[in-house]
Amino acid sequence: MTLPQLNIYRHDRGTRALITLAGEIDPVTAPQVRTALERCLYDGITAIDVDLTTVDLCDTSGLRVFLDASRHAAETHTSLRLHYPSPQTARLLADTGSDRALL
Repeated sequence: MTLPQLNIYRHDRGTRALITLAGEIDPVTAPQVRTALERCLYDGITAIDVDLTTVDLCDTSGLRVFLDASRHAAETHTSLRLHYPSPQTARLLADTGSDRALL
């Protein structure tokens, strides 16, 4: 049995960060995403763009991380937006009504 893998890349340009995720976001890897997003807020980033182009799977634990991070971002006047979700992730966002807050 292999564990899910997630690679996280961060590129800052001034106070804007691009977080590129590659792999699966599930209960095992969601804490890594949470840490990366919290680090952006801690570092004073005011706009966080999350590229989901190469995310194969995002389950409800990943959705929870994105919603929590979005709430924390709003508290510090920071924007957090998800870009290029897979059809599966887009469906999860739409079915839960989270697409309005995150896309």
